[in-house]
Amino acid sequence: MKSGYVIGVDIGTTSTKAVVFNQKGEALNASYVLYPLIKDTPEMAEQDLTDLFEATIESIRKVITKSNLMANEILGVSFSSAMHSLILMDEGNRPLTRCITWADNRASQWAEELRQSEEGLAIYRRTGTPIHPMSPLAKILWLKNAEKALYQKATKFIGIKEYIFFQLFGSYQVDYSSASGSGMFDIFDFRWDQQALSLAGITEDQLSIPVSPTAKISGMPSELAERMGLLPDTPFVFGGNDGCLSNLGVGAVEPGVAALTIGTSGAIRLVVDHPVTDPTGKTFCYILDEEHWVIGGAVNNGGVVLNWARKQFFVEEQKEAIKRGEDAYEILMERIGTVPAGANGLIFHPYLNGERAPLWTADARGSFSGLTMNHQAEDMLRAVLEGICLNLYDVFNDLIALAGKPTKIMATGGFSRSELWRQMIADVFNQEISLPESFESSCLGAAVLGMKGLGLVDSLHVVKSMIGAEHQHVPNQEAQATYQLVYPVFHQLSRKMQESYSIVAELQRKLM
Repeated sequence: MKSGYVIGVDIGTTSTKAVVFNQKGEALNASYVLYPLIKDTPEMAEQDLTDLFEATIESIRKVITKSNLMANEILGVSFSSAMHSLILMDEGNRPLTRCITWADNRASQWAEELRQSEEGLAIYRRTGTPIHPMSPLAKILWLKNAEKALYQKATKFIGIKEYIFFQLFGSYQVDYSSASGSGMFDIFDFRWDQQALSLAGITEDQLSIPVSPTAKISGMPSELAERMGLLPDTPFVFGGNDGCLSNLGVGAVEPGVAALTIGTSGAIRLVVDHPVTDPTGKTFCYILDEEHWVIGGAVNNGGVVLNWARKQFFVEEQKEAIKRGEDAYEILMERIGTVPAGANGLIFHPYLNGERAPLWTADARGSFSGLTMNHQAEDMLRAVLEGICLNLYDVFNDLIALAGKPTKIMATGGFSRSELWRQMIADVFNQEISLPESFESSCLGAAVLGMKGLGLVDSLHVVKSMIGAEHQHVPNQEAQATYQLVYPVFHQLSRKMQESYSIVAELQRKLM
């Protein structure tokens, strides 16, 4: 085996991370570069392209420096990136827009119209991307109808990883995995979907050339290579999208093994050996590589909602904790832990940012149900945490109906630092939850895909030997029984209120 290291890079919504791995999958060092999410209006969610490109350069440079590695010790760099981004480029290969992210909801009107149509359902069944404002297809429809001058100037419609690779190598190429999140890529035949392109009013020439996630490219300008601490001929592997690579990075590539992630947002996913789409469009199906597809559902409302609740119901306690030099997060969790499962009958629907799965509408809104004079701030905090978990369990049930119940759930994400939250997931799901020792799952997933592309491993399943020890949480039967009572009410209320979400959202648009 050739000696050396592989770098996994994850281009995310608010940061880019780079991790150096040896060929056993062991992490040597990591680096993070932060940048803001631009929200000039409530529905906007964009990123500055210079920030993103410089973060890629800087994160790679920093992690190589921290690891005391020479340029010739880096065998390759492989990439994960956030899904559903869109950038318009002009005929001179200059950007016409910033990076419009998955969290941008300005396409909601056009997404909703398409979602209600037979054409939208047919496109979903071939592309695996639910019809939602997150989708680049929906974003292009919005620009075509509401920003015509901008739309007509565009000669290329690309995503963030394509932009980074174009700046480095001068060609427009996109891996199958990232393309499969565009809403315009046929996940059965690995080609652009002509019906979706016709609807968007664009041609294949205006999109990047699809390539395998294990494909590689080299020959970047020497000045850029020098800035990163690499050789100009260091191969860059295209990699995949962060959702699929998160599954790979926690070892959830075996049949029946699901991956659950809660960070800012959240998701539950399962790898299958052939494309599977839902008859009604409730789940996604994205490409991991030519032999694996990832099905599941992603939610908008994960840790970001708990952060909102902390600012509303935990203000003075947080200030006091900081004064005493204590961990405010740990104290928050201790306070939530004083309330029994079920939050004394208080139910919270966490749709503060609209919702992807299980509702797939940007008009969804959050709510407390069952609030009485007897409820305290602790009950509301507990209900918020439970609402995040119950919403993911709602998605999980859609996944079970489509592919059967997983035999194992691997969990990862920021929530894993809280023992209470980990146990709550096990109780709500009524299933043992395993947490791998490895961290930064998307970076490890990118690195493993890179190792395969570089010929260092023969199969993605080698990741099983790389994730380290697992820590288990077994359901508490008393709490589990409580959640079995709570969940049907949570589910029924969310579907009944779904009829009113658009009315409330329209009122807010008029008043805000």
